[in-house]
Amino acid sequence: MFKEISLHILDLAENCVTSGAKNINIKIIENTKDNRLQFEIIDDGKGMNKNEIEQAIDPFFTTRTTRRVGLGLPFLKEATEACNGSFDIQSEPGKGTRVIAKFQRDHIDRMPIGDIQSTILNLLVGYPDIHWCFEYKLDNKQFVLDNNEIIKELNGISFSDPMIIRFLRTTIENGIKVIHKQK
Repeated sequence: MFKEISLHILDLAENCVTSGAKNINIKIIENTKDNRLQFEIIDDGKGMNKNEIEQAIDPFFTTRTTRRVGLGLPFLKEATEACNGSFDIQSEPGKGTRVIAKFQRDHIDRMPIGDIQSTILNLLVGYPDIHWCFEYKLDNKQFVLDNNEIIKELNGISFSDPMIIRFLRTTIENGIKVIHKQK
């Protein structure tokens, strides 16, 4: 379905918003020594019970009304397992959900990370009332963007202001570039 990890992240993050989450943390962790790439999305939305988790990874079940099947999570699970990785959903009703997707970093079939900068930017601009925290870690180098800190500095200026969009894009791009250059 999705050909890039960033698109899986976008789909999952939008599911978090739909579930009523007010705080969403997206973590991407690359570990070259252990040859692992993983991402986690943690939210404080409505959460799921065990039966709902099982339904979430069933490709023929969805709670959406716009289509009859939900393929995002099943395809992600399949993609992780095909790349010597793993997939897990931890959730509790009323407390939120944590999705963890792990891949063998250098596996030939692992999809590319893709345009994670645009994914994060679209979430920040598209859902300005959500508290977003984005973390990207490469070995011992880390970039963190917390939109609460930015909101305080903006003093009421909208994230959809073109100048702010340029600032956010540059901040995200430079933050990720810096940790890759420091390697």
